[in-house]
Amino acid sequence: MSPLAYVIVIAVLAWTYDFYNGMNDAANAIATTVSTRALRPGQAIALARTFNVIGAFATTAVAQTIGKGIVDPAMVDRGVWIAALVGAILWSAVCTHQGIPISITHSLVGGIVGAAWVGYGFGIVKWAGLTKVFWGLLLSPLVGFAGAYLVMIAVLWLFRRVPPSKANRFFRFGQIASASFMAFAHGSNDTQNAMGMITAALVAAGFLNTFKVPWWVIIGSAVFMGLGTSIGGWKVIRTLGMRVAKIEPPEGFSAETAAASSIIGATLLGAPISTTHVISTAVMGVGATRRLSAVRWGVARDIVLTWLLTFPGAAIGGAVTYFVVVRLLSIF
Repeated sequence: MSPLAYVIVIAVLAWTYDFYNGMNDAANAIATTVSTRALRPGQAIALARTFNVIGAFATTAVAQTIGKGIVDPAMVDRGVWIAALVGAILWSAVCTHQGIPISITHSLVGGIVGAAWVGYGFGIVKWAGLTKVFWGLLLSPLVGFAGAYLVMIAVLWLFRRVPPSKANRFFRFGQIASASFMAFAHGSNDTQNAMGMITAALVAAGFLNTFKVPWWVIIGSAVFMGLGTSIGGWKVIRTLGMRVAKIEPPEGFSAETAAASSIIGATLLGAPISTTHVISTAVMGVGATRRLSAVRWGVARDIVLTWLLTFPGAAIGGAVTYFVVVRLLSIF
C-alpha cells in the first residue's frame, strides 16, 4: 500500500469513527434540551451540529495526546492505526444502534492499546499519556456530578421565591445557551480524536515532519462530526435525556453548564475525556438534589457497566483486527 493510499484509508476510517462519535454524542448536547422541551428535536440537532463544528477549531491539544501521546506513530506499523480505528468503530456502532451512551474517546484509546499490544507488546505504550487518559476517565464523571449538584443548589437558592412555572420558562431560554456551550465543549474535545489519528498517519507516511494538525484535517473532522450529530442517535438521546432522571429546565441548564465547563477545562489540559461520562453524571447530580431516589440507578448502573466494558471491548476489537489483518493475512 502506497503512503497516499494508507493516509486515505486512515482518513476514511477516522471520519467514519467521527461520524459515529457525532451520532452517539449528539445526546450529550441536546438530550436534556429535548427532554425538557426547551427546543424541538430538529432545532436542537441544528444547534448541536453548528456548535460542534465551531468547537473543532478551538485547540489541537487533545489531538496531540491521541496521535502521539499513547504510542509513538514512528515506532509502530500502519496496521496498528487501522486496526485501532476498526476496533473503535465496531464497538461504537454496536452501542450507538443499541441506544447505549458510551465513551467514544475511550473506545479509540482502547483500540490503539489493543492493536499496539498485539503488534509490539505493552512496552510500546506511553504510560504517561495513558495515565492522563485514565485520570480523565476517573475524575471527569466525579467533577460532572459534583459540579452539576452545586450549580443546581445555587439555582434553587437564587430562584427560591420565583414560581416554578416562571422559572421553567426562564430556563427554557437559558438552555439554548447552555446547550450551545455544551455542543461547543463537545466539539472542542471529541473532534480531535479523528484529527490525532489522521495526523499520526501523515507523520508515519512521511507527509509531515512534525505533529501539526493540517487545516483540512480540522475541517473534515468537524464536518463528519456534524453529519453524525445531524442524524443523531435517537435511542441514546432517549436513554440519557429521559431514562436516567426526570428533569425540568432548571436542572437541564445546570447539568449542561457544569458538564460543559468541566469538558472545556479538560480540553485546555489536552486530556481526551468522555463527554458522555460527564453529562451523564451531571444529569445524575441534578437529579440527586431532589432526592437520591430521583435518579434511576438501575439505568445508571447499566451505563456505568458499559463504560467499564468500553476500553477492553474496543481493545479486543483492535487486537483481533490487527492479528487477523496483519499477522494472518499480511495485508500491511
